[in-house]
Amino acid sequence: MNPPATVIVLAAGLGSRFAGVGHKLAQTLDGQGDAGVVLSVTLRNAIASRLPVLVVTSAELAPLARQQVAARDVLILPPLRGRGMGDSIAAGVSARPDASGWLVLPADMPRVRPATLQQVAQALGTHAVAYAQYRGLRGHPVGFSAELYSELTALTGEEGARRLVSRYPAQAVEVDDPGMLVDIDTVQDLAALRAVQGGSAAATLDGTPR
Repeated sequence: MNPPATVIVLAAGLGSRFAGVGHKLAQTLDGQGDAGVVLSVTLRNAIASRLPVLVVTSAELAPLARQQVAARDVLILPPLRGRGMGDSIAAGVSARPDASGWLVLPADMPRVRPATLQQVAQALGTHAVAYAQYRGLRGHPVGFSAELYSELTALTGEEGARRLVSRYPAQAVEVDDPGMLVDIDTVQDLAALRAVQGGSAAATLDGTPR
């Protein structure tokens, strides 16, 4: 039996566009303490998909990640290593070489539903690249099958896997999940998401995937 795809949660970025106090991933969404911060909520949804989860993060955020997942599933990037999305993806894929595929999920997307992760993972059974789509709008996660291992582990920099996605036929997976368009880059994004907790934030926040 083939191992399932692994969800790689990208939590090593510096969050440089967020001008608030502290890291954006450590901000509280719902007033429930650590359990309600951005990273914790994203991880809770990833775990609920029942797919293996690996968190690629910094030493600063690792203790928060370990509250949700086992220490072996938290990969800390060295301080001097590049913190671009490409570097994080390469590190995560390299750490789980035996997976049947990998789903890339930015940690600042706490509204992506577990079912969305499952649907994109299923599409990797027949497609090299698959991504979530809501009403024709492209979002996350983006999934890659095991055949792209070498290309994924060679990624570097801020661009992430965009060139790789454009090089291979990518399958859109239509999902009933507006949350797959919602990320948190700025203080305004965070305030808007807090204001619509319990409802759909897709119409309120900038839904452009990054």
